[in-house]
Amino acid sequence: MPNQLKRLTIPRAYEAVHRALQEEILSGRIATGAPLPTETELAEQFGVTRHTVREGMRALEQSGLVRREAGRRLHAALPHHEELAPRGSRALLMQGVTFRELWEVALRLEVCAAELVAPVIDDALIESLEANLRAMEAAMAEGRSIIALDVAFHALIAEATGNRVLLMSREPVSLLFYPSLEKLFSHPATGDQSPGRVVEAHREIVRAMRARDAQAVRDWMERHIMDFRRGYDLAGIELDRPVDTRIERA
Repeated sequence: MPNQLKRLTIPRAYEAVHRALQEEILSGRIATGAPLPTETELAEQFGVTRHTVREGMRALEQSGLVRREAGRRLHAALPHHEELAPRGSRALLMQGVTFRELWEVALRLEVCAAELVAPVIDDALIESLEANLRAMEAAMAEGRSIIALDVAFHALIAEATGNRVLLMSREPVSLLFYPSLEKLFSHPATGDQSPGRVVEAHREIVRAMRARDAQAVRDWMERHIMDFRRGYDLAGIELDRPVDTRIERA
């Protein structure tokens, strides 16, 4: 008996429209900022109904590759890494990734950011980091959360590298990794010392940047991310269970 051939999967018409337009934008044949043809024009070109074109455009808009400008005309666009990150984070959660997996990648990404930023450290970056550090110290003194400021501190460093691949790689991880700090800050075994250790690490990173000491910047960033792992060990939180962004209070 001859081998059975697999059934063909025929894409729906609107999916074909979406893919065709996506290819035009990603290839640069439709330049970023350029208006797309009208629904009527596309329907004629593709030989489909305007409803089919509309569905394809809706899928394209959800992907961030087009935006509506004045007059509701769609223009080609490149999605920002912050727009793509939530989808990546949801995919990671659906895969059941563990904190250990997140931490292993975060360690390398944050150290990579520290290494890449070292040659381009300037006064503007140092001033921004120092302002963030002052705000963090004030928040800690007043008993307020420093988590948002911690996320912002690391984002400032990553943005300063100018490396878009790094930005797009780290954002989905940071959306899951940094909120988990709340688990350490609220745990009886680590809550009293964790915020202070974060602030101290940031203080040393800024000091190393001010001295333009690339090796110290790298080393302190590595120590900082390693410290998160030690905190989880101290709190007895299981590293190999799936990440849960809900807060657990002991």
